[in-house]
Amino acid sequence: MSSKHQPVYDGGGKRQVRSFVRRKGRMSDKREEEYRRLMPVHGISFRPEETDPAGLFPEPGEVVLEIGFGMGHATLELAAGNPGINYLGIEVHVPGVASVLSKIESMGLNNLKIIEHDAVEVLKYMIPRESFSGVHIFFPDPWPKKRHFKRRLVQTDFLNLLVPRVKMDGYIYMVTDWEDYARWMKEHLGAHPDLENRYDGYADALAWRPSTAFEQKGLDKNHIIRELFYRRKS
Repeated sequence: MSSKHQPVYDGGGKRQVRSFVRRKGRMSDKREEEYRRLMPVHGISFRPEETDPAGLFPEPGEVVLEIGFGMGHATLELAAGNPGINYLGIEVHVPGVASVLSKIESMGLNNLKIIEHDAVEVLKYMIPRESFSGVHIFFPDPWPKKRHFKRRLVQTDFLNLLVPRVKMDGYIYMVTDWEDYARWMKEHLGAHPDLENRYDGYADALAWRPSTAFEQKGLDKNHIIRELFYRRKS
């Protein structure tokens, strides 16, 4: 989202705490042109009205949501390898959005759409209940300093928004290389009454999940990758 968008306030008139820092970054003239040209083709504009995600795609199929796809390497690999599944990616990092738009075009993908906006607002205002068969949150910003914990995406209020928008028996799949955030995620996911852990603790690494640049950075620092896989109770 560009700087022209106004900040969103809660019902009490207070500015909401963002779980991200918006960085436009630099893009080449060519990438800027691609972004302007392709966003209306492969992007979905944020609007505060319910929109059935399945209706955003040319072909029918289950819809999987990915929040915070970064430069989109894993997202593109999943979409290319699973043409029968539709993927909706939400990201605020403009260079990442632009890169994915360009690759959607060059790879000829028709099962991947992008929303460039705050995921909390998208879930709250756009997405009906029981819309997604799965949700991916891979390597979200850990906000490691205690005074920044309130900025972490995974919070009780966030899960109360997200979980009802997952279909019964659908899944939520989170991955992080920060041990403290992994424990935090596990505590919050485990406390939600409509979720069940499909593993005894952390999940096994799932072979179908592509690796990401953030994952490699964590491994380079000798961080352990921890995965969580929960299903919505039916």
